[in-house]
Amino acid sequence: MKSINKNIIYTLVVLAGCFTACNDEYLNTLPTATVSTGTAFETTENAKMAMNGIARLMVMQHLSTQTHCGEGTIKFLFGEYLGENFSRPNLTGWATVFNATFLENATSTFYSAYPWYYYYMLLGNVNTFLANIDGAQGLESERLFLKAQALTYRAYCYTMLVQFYCYRWDDSNGGTSVTNFQDGLVLRTEDNLTEMNVPLSPSGVIYEQIYADFDEAIRLFGESGLTRDKVWEPNINVAYATYARAAITRQDYGTAADMAARARVGYNLMTVAEYESGFSAPNSEWIWGSYGGEDQTLFFYGFHSYMAYDANTSINRGNPVCISKTLYDRIPATDIRRQMFLDPGDFTQNALGQIGFAANLGGIPAEAQSVRDTRPNLRSDHLIWAYMSFKFSIGRDAIGIGHINHFRSSEMYLIEAEARYFQNQPDQAQALLNTLVRDSGRDPAFSSTATGTALLDEIKFYRAVELWGEGFDWLDKKRYNEPNVRVAFPDGNFFAAAALTRPVDHGNRWTYVTPLIERENNKAIE
Repeated sequence: MKSINKNIIYTLVVLAGCFTACNDEYLNTLPTATVSTGTAFETTENAKMAMNGIARLMVMQHLSTQTHCGEGTIKFLFGEYLGENFSRPNLTGWATVFNATFLENATSTFYSAYPWYYYYMLLGNVNTFLANIDGAQGLESERLFLKAQALTYRAYCYTMLVQFYCYRWDDSNGGTSVTNFQDGLVLRTEDNLTEMNVPLSPSGVIYEQIYADFDEAIRLFGESGLTRDKVWEPNINVAYATYARAAITRQDYGTAADMAARARVGYNLMTVAEYESGFSAPNSEWIWGSYGGEDQTLFFYGFHSYMAYDANTSINRGNPVCISKTLYDRIPATDIRRQMFLDPGDFTQNALGQIGFAANLGGIPAEAQSVRDTRPNLRSDHLIWAYMSFKFSIGRDAIGIGHINHFRSSEMYLIEAEARYFQNQPDQAQALLNTLVRDSGRDPAFSSTATGTALLDEIKFYRAVELWGEGFDWLDKKRYNEPNVRVAFPDGNFFAAAALTRPVDHGNRWTYVTPLIERENNKAIE
């Protein structure tokens, strides 16, 4: 990885042909090992295969590192591990990761540089696509639809990058601040595809590009008259949903409310049974996700290998993921989401919250076995922990195989509720919360009547509960400009080295610095 940008600029011509054809349920790609740009974009049919190759990049292993599995890594390693609502109580050797100590470490390829590497890799492919798609022979409607998909990908990548590598909007001086190595992004489009030396742009300029790409994508989706076939393909609802996420991060509440309302049309909230089914297969409220079938699996490297409670992987057998005790204790007893985690009750726990911890002395203690009896997918060598998560499941004794969700209509309800609050429309915010929490059956006893800051706290709380484990925890705390507070045992369930409070100005204001490898090869930010 001598040069991130130099390597990614032309990767699509390889990716379009590097995957063997697989069954019809997944990605059809060009079958040869090497394909020229001309071949990849000779026809719209070929371009569709190249677009599928971009989707595949989101669920591939990168940097030859087990934990780096595309979008899944962004969710658990960067969105959850650093937050205050997610714990792996026995993973004490990972304290430096949990504690966000890499924010200012420009040389850490595996941590501070990974989102930069991953999203700019996607951007290199997308920009190559946009530079060539107009010349593809085929139906105009297909060209328009494919171009809209590529623009949606690009806007999504910048939406994620701006959250990691730019200051929160409150600290950005209206999106104008930018200092070398600390705040800003390299704005790459099809217009400067082969240019290595491109300066950092402030977040305001990045948001202008994001908005322009979404506006154009939405227009092209509409003009094409086409729809997608599979959940991993971007469509107009994906554009609306990502637009809403970008706008709420930018504190553009009018746009956020509008786009969130549009995004969820046709994507009804899941039933209670679907909520309890494991978050590994698409259902009615999945707006966008990634494929995760047995024919295209990352085995021990995928998202569910790290997050599914019943995955037969060493990290989950010995170090199950847990909700923080402080968040769990606030979930009402009538809320079905409370059942997604293990209430330790009167179970005997060791100093780190393990239940049945005498297993290493031989036999299976009755307390731990009683949990396995209620969750038969748990193996006898799965350790049992207080507050362990049952939200993510693959439903069988296997490695972590499952589709990954990127956008659900639940998030859109929460975005709009937050936006309505800041637009001084509390009645609408309450109604949206009631639809999500009470009317969906998640908590039939719930009724939102709060006003003022109590209403905002209620929105934040249900956002934390609803989206737990899906990659929002740390990024939400950053944009709310709130400290990250973790509590050690016995009042909480973080191991001592991770039971820290991170103030809002911690580590360059929770902002990753520009990776050294970019600075070494991009003389415009030297």
